[in-house]
Amino acid sequence: MKTSKVLLFLLVFFNLPVWSEDSLVIYSGRHEKFVKPVMEAFTKQTGIKVKLLNSKSAALINRMRLEGKNTKADLFISNDAGTLQIGADMGLFQPIDEEIVKVVGPKYRGEKNSWVGLSGRARVLVINTKYEEELSFIKSVFDLANPKLLGKLAVTHSANSSFIAGITVYQKLAGDKKTLEFLAGLKKNSAGKVYNKHSKIVEDVAAGKKIVGLVNHYYIFRYLKKNPKAPIKMILPDQGEKGMGIAWNVAGIAILKHTKKLEQAKQLVAFLLSEKGQKMFSILNNEYPVRKGVPTAKGVTSDYKVADVPMSVLGKGRNKALSLIEKVGLY
Repeated sequence: MKTSKVLLFLLVFFNLPVWSEDSLVIYSGRHEKFVKPVMEAFTKQTGIKVKLLNSKSAALINRMRLEGKNTKADLFISNDAGTLQIGADMGLFQPIDEEIVKVVGPKYRGEKNSWVGLSGRARVLVINTKYEEELSFIKSVFDLANPKLLGKLAVTHSANSSFIAGITVYQKLAGDKKTLEFLAGLKKNSAGKVYNKHSKIVEDVAAGKKIVGLVNHYYIFRYLKKNPKAPIKMILPDQGEKGMGIAWNVAGIAILKHTKKLEQAKQLVAFLLSEKGQKMFSILNNEYPVRKGVPTAKGVTSDYKVADVPMSVLGKGRNKALSLIEKVGLY
């Protein structure tokens, strides 16, 4: 099959339109509601229009790879550092100027500035406070494999990018054996039920259907904002001098290698990393700013130990993590 026919098939299959307008085109693997307000603020400030094409990050990576120099995309956004690093390793992106990204620590950028993080999320525990005493033995994320939690644990399915990123961090710091034992414990304690959304985990923990769940931090704060009296709280595992710290992941952005609007693309990245852009991610989404000195949203905890793993590792260690997940048969 000719390349043009393959491309047409993929566009139809994934329902992805082709933009032809003279605007910055962003292929975005994030939900539009998390990105659109910041893009509208950028357009208002600069007059540069932005078109968002939303789909699964993996589908967009495949599309960019296939389109090559003919792509209409100028930038790519993903909610997962691992996916961004995979795109970088494919040679899809170009380095972003150091002057633009220097406000973000190297840990939250791709190698050679091939991409840069925009906002962070932490892998934490949500518990039902009615069972707080029963759950007091949990000091580490690995304690979720304890048989005491049989049928009481809520986790997402293993295709979830945040789940994979977390396992990548745990494998990197604790090794294969401990991570395999952990995955086997999760499989057993979830009692055959896995979730497709973190928000549903928080809902079920609040309702007492499960008593502890492994989630991204902001889902807890969003739920409490709507339900301030809900019997839930966030637990920060793996703290203290001997703790490995909490697994982080970042949503981030990259500039396409073949963009024809490089200067406008740089302006957008600079805006998203500005104090104004970072405050919007923080306040609107309850995510962690990656720019140094920008505060978190009111009530969002930030004083804790983070696992010392560069975000680029989430891409380079992804296949190893998936191999461990498949070995256990956790899906």
